[in-house]
Amino acid sequence: MAKVTLKGSPVNTSGELPAKGSKAPDFKLVKSDLSDLSLSDLKGKNVILSISPSLDTSVCATSVRKFNEMAAGKPNTTVLAITKDLPFANGRFCTTEGITNVHALSGFRDSSFGKAYGIEITDGLFTGLYARAIVVVGEDGNVKHTQLVPEIAEEPDYDAALAAL
Repeated sequence: MAKVTLKGSPVNTSGELPAKGSKAPDFKLVKSDLSDLSLSDLKGKNVILSISPSLDTSVCATSVRKFNEMAAGKPNTTVLAITKDLPFANGRFCTTEGITNVHALSGFRDSSFGKAYGIEITDGLFTGLYARAIVVVGEDGNVKHTQLVPEIAEEPDYDAALAAL
């Protein structure tokens, strides 16, 4: 279990992020068209998992916008914005914001993602949502970089994530 804060108040997560160098756990999450996407569907690509509580918060929305810009043109790279938001809300957000380089995914159907990646919040106001984290998975399927953002209301280190590619 990891500890982070939400506006200064301590909260716990369900575990720890996967270790650097380890095989990234596969998952099945829901796209805005209600179809599923698995990490195994992206085999052979670099994948940035931008995990956050909800696209309906300003910091989460900012993260998606920044990755949309910064990851554009990165060869063989896919960015996934992962929340527990409903797929319809994810689709609406991406359409409204002109997000074309990030795929918004929802973990609303299956709780195994949050547990496998250790980022499900287990107490406090955001219980059941995901903590803010970044996981970079290399073309070989192994974890290249992780960051559990210590304060959920703060942005991740974009440069470190992109440098791991």
